[in-house]
Amino acid sequence: MNLASLWCLDPSVTYLNHGSFGACPRAVLDVQAALRLEMEQEPVDFLVKTLPARLNTARGSLAAFLGAAPEDLVFVSNATAGVNAVMRSLAFEPGDELLLTNHTYAACRKTVDFVTARTGARVVVANLPFPCRHEEEIVAALLQCVSPRTRLALLDHVTSPTALVLPIARLVGELQALGIDTLVDGAHAPGMVPLALSELGAAYYTGNAHKWLCAPKGAAFLHVRRDRQAPLHPTVISHGYSAGFHAEFDWTGTFDPTPWLCIPASLQYMAGLLPGGWPQIMAANRALALKARALLLESLIIAAPCPESMIGSMAAIPLPAAAAGSPAAELDSKGLHDWFRERCVETWLYPDPLPLLRVSAQLYNDFGQFEKLARLLDEALHER
Repeated sequence: MNLASLWCLDPSVTYLNHGSFGACPRAVLDVQAALRLEMEQEPVDFLVKTLPARLNTARGSLAAFLGAAPEDLVFVSNATAGVNAVMRSLAFEPGDELLLTNHTYAACRKTVDFVTARTGARVVVANLPFPCRHEEEIVAALLQCVSPRTRLALLDHVTSPTALVLPIARLVGELQALGIDTLVDGAHAPGMVPLALSELGAAYYTGNAHKWLCAPKGAAFLHVRRDRQAPLHPTVISHGYSAGFHAEFDWTGTFDPTPWLCIPASLQYMAGLLPGGWPQIMAANRALALKARALLLESLIIAAPCPESMIGSMAAIPLPAAAAGSPAAELDSKGLHDWFRERCVETWLYPDPLPLLRVSAQLYNDFGQFEKLARLLDEALHER
């Protein structure tokens, strides 16, 4: 089967950037279209009478996939909204320290900056090495930044710029032993790595369903440990205020709930694409990402920037300096992205602290697409 034909992606574009926004299969979009039509045919029935039960059904399906209890799970529009809900609900004081890393997603870093500017709390940044040799370097770099004033740690499960899969269970456990709560930004994790959120025990965990789970845009969740739910509120206060955890987040005003309602369809549809279901999907995507990384490293004649154990369905490659007179020599990251896009390749580049090329592997990708990227990368970096 040509799996790429199951998505709406432009076949003229070599799309190697699933990690940025995901991509939703046609069949799941059809489910969403049917739900939207039903909503518009009788909005009151849909949004008032039937929506609560539908949300609970969707919540139950997602909770089972995440290894979580439905009672601890609410829907949000994206992982950044989940981070905002937590950061803007908690009370911080001058002198409190909020611990994050130099790999923290930029939007979430700005959320922390917003909160600290209004509370007097202080940001402490742990510098995680990249390239890194093993996870011990990650753990050591983080723990050495902990102090008696550390109130909360914001950690990416899978980092956006470097695509590292952090040893999140170990980090959560180490911090919890020190009495420090963790907010995990798991934007990329669901559908990329196995999850057991109840077992993980993080105070807060937020993730997207529109990325590797391939649900429609706007499908995400926030998981909050039972003993941390009472002070939590969505960033928009509406009719559900003080009516309970689910009530507050399930309704923040008139909106389109169909991305959330499509999560069960996406989970089921994707699982049916390979005989082994989700475990095989995760393994296949990881294998392709590793194969693509090996190809690019060999082409660039550089060493692997991290061990294979820290790779999921994405990989980041440090780019060597471009040769004088080459196309890339006069281009910044945006310009180099556009150079690839003009050649019908969609990929992702990060400028700081060193130029990185990040590639993603999803079922609609094949190795030949990465071979095309390698050829173009050689052309971009070397004088002709």
